[in-house]
Amino acid sequence: MLHETHLRSMNGKSQAVVKEKSDGQGLGVRVSKQGRIRFQFRYKIKGKNKRIDLGYYPDLSLKQARDERDKCRAWLAGGHDPKIAREIARDRTLEPVTVKDALEYWIEKYARVKRSSFEKTQSQFNKHIYPYIGHYPLEQTKISHWLECFDRINTGIEGVQKPAAVAAGQILQACKQALKFCRVRGYAITHELDDLVAGDVGKKAAVKDRVLSYSELKDVLQWSHGRKGSFYMRYLCLLLIVFGARTQEVRLSTIHEWDLDNDLWTVPKQHSKTGLVIVRPIPQQIKPVIALLIKRNAKQGYLLGELREDVSVSGSGGRICNKLKHKERWTLHDLRSTFSTILNDLEVDSRIVDKLIGHVIKGSEKHYNHSKYLKQSAAALDMWCEWLDRLANPIDNVVDIGLAKVG
Repeated sequence: MLHETHLRSMNGKSQAVVKEKSDGQGLGVRVSKQGRIRFQFRYKIKGKNKRIDLGYYPDLSLKQARDERDKCRAWLAGGHDPKIAREIARDRTLEPVTVKDALEYWIEKYARVKRSSFEKTQSQFNKHIYPYIGHYPLEQTKISHWLECFDRINTGIEGVQKPAAVAAGQILQACKQALKFCRVRGYAITHELDDLVAGDVGKKAAVKDRVLSYSELKDVLQWSHGRKGSFYMRYLCLLLIVFGARTQEVRLSTIHEWDLDNDLWTVPKQHSKTGLVIVRPIPQQIKPVIALLIKRNAKQGYLLGELREDVSVSGSGGRICNKLKHKERWTLHDLRSTFSTILNDLEVDSRIVDKLIGHVIKGSEKHYNHSKYLKQSAAALDMWCEWLDRLANPIDNVVDIGLAKVG
């Protein structure tokens, strides 16, 4: 067995020959003629002798060398080659996966393709997670580190950030999904968030059931036809009302999606929340608006002339109800709910409504029924546009919504 006193007496002292001494259980030292002492672990795999250089004394103490030996023996007992296992462990120690690395890995490998709102989620990470624990090695983070971030979102920061209990719950869920993805892929492993639920850090988002009244919908339509306010937001709202589309479908819409020869708007799967292509008829009443937008924004490539971030559009949309002095708050998503509700009230077949808003058909029918119901959808949208015209304009001074000036 080796002793510190013996190692100190040999360290740096010239030796007549290279010496090897054992400490037991595979650990030993090799002393060069120059007196350099190197710890080694010797073992066998399938009868073949192998060895690992653990480090030099005194940079590595005898106690530390024995700890390394014990790790190697544990790896060997678990069926792993200690040399390979040690290299992997060393890489993780020297270049650990940080919290930001892990969350961005999920963003790039999964969310960017599968989640339509990945930009919003990434923005939330940038604001609420990365500045505080983004640089921490993921596998060394504790639940307390994460809770500090979520509590900061939930309770707010006086004078800087308003309390956002729902956002805290949503960000937790995104983080849990991201870390599970990393774990399943073997990229990085932590279980610190496994037992947390939205209610532990904030609250779950309430089920959205806000439907605009006819009077409120009329206000939005007339505002979208006017010249006050953002051009972008006015025509975004008009298209959301007419088609019942998701905000991102219009926000990301490019000119080449619109086929005015065949009166079809094709939403590509990368712009669709469901990952499926959505095809909608273009009503004749709105066709002049689409034609003017295409002509106006041909160089930019986007139907609305530019690509705005989801967070920016959502924030602008949330302020429209204040501009129109509506007492009960509504969001852009509620225009979609209003579209669906009123069409169902007008006795449009619910299957057609689901097709128009881009819902996935449920049950066994989704495997066998691939009809786009274009004829029925076109009839429903034509009827809907006529209904909107009657709502938005006085009977004796009807102005077709499709002829609203682009300005």
